[in-house]
Amino acid sequence: MSNAPAPDPSSTVGLKQTSSIYLLRAIICFVGLAVLWAWALGFAATQVKDSAPILNIILMIAAGFAPSLAAIVIVACFGGRAGLRAWFTRCLNWRVKWYVFVLAFFVPPIVMALALALHVTLGGAVPSFPAASQIPLAVANFGLVLLIGGPLGEEFGWRGYLTRALRKWMNWRVVSLIIGIIWGLWHLPLFFMAGTAQAHMPIPIFMLNILAGSVLFGWLFERSKGSVLPALVAHMSLNTWAGLLGIVPTAISGGTYAIVTGLLVLIALALLVLPDRNQTSTAHVET
Repeated sequence: MSNAPAPDPSSTVGLKQTSSIYLLRAIICFVGLAVLWAWALGFAATQVKDSAPILNIILMIAAGFAPSLAAIVIVACFGGRAGLRAWFTRCLNWRVKWYVFVLAFFVPPIVMALALALHVTLGGAVPSFPAASQIPLAVANFGLVLLIGGPLGEEFGWRGYLTRALRKWMNWRVVSLIIGIIWGLWHLPLFFMAGTAQAHMPIPIFMLNILAGSVLFGWLFERSKGSVLPALVAHMSLNTWAGLLGIVPTAISGGTYAIVTGLLVLIALALLVLPDRNQTSTAHVET
């Protein structure tokens, strides 16, 4: 009997050699691990919030890394060391067209600036931007958000693993919507935790926001030859600019977030409707 490692179920080679049942089992394990890991650590964090605030922060950060860490575990278990190495190589592929990175970084602030303009035009108050007086800290915040604010902890899972795996059966549009639902539900406990960004967000609007973001990230990933780097940039840009521009809802303000969500939904609808031109599917690209 051969001792060769099982194929990586998220890779191009793995998708060609792996049975549907084998791949489905890996996907279920990934989603289950990502959800249980995050929710369990999130619950533990709430139990020590008052008695051990530093431990609370550590647990919340660890919970946020659940998707990416779950992807590493699943690829290693189902694909072995060779599969894990190939997966990392593909995820970190930097040979992506430059315009993909430009769109990933600049679309979020442009959408948010337009939303702020619409908010003021409709009679809303002109927001203050505390970060404007602390530019160095604002710039440093991009790196902080990238590392512990969501992108690094999530994108290797949602895009790097799950998108690639589901592309065996469905086009990127359907995959993006499915992942958007899973991604949104994954955040659900945060709505019931004081002090989180989701604490003052209406769940339906948040779900629309996540669905639209998943379509945008899926579109970027489809043009990235399996690389997660553009998705990391887009995720970092969305989360950082939302804080710098005061888009995150508070107890007394949330209208701008709803406008941003509406604009993202319009962009997502356009991406879903417009045909792909001369685009090679990431599900068939060898790297």
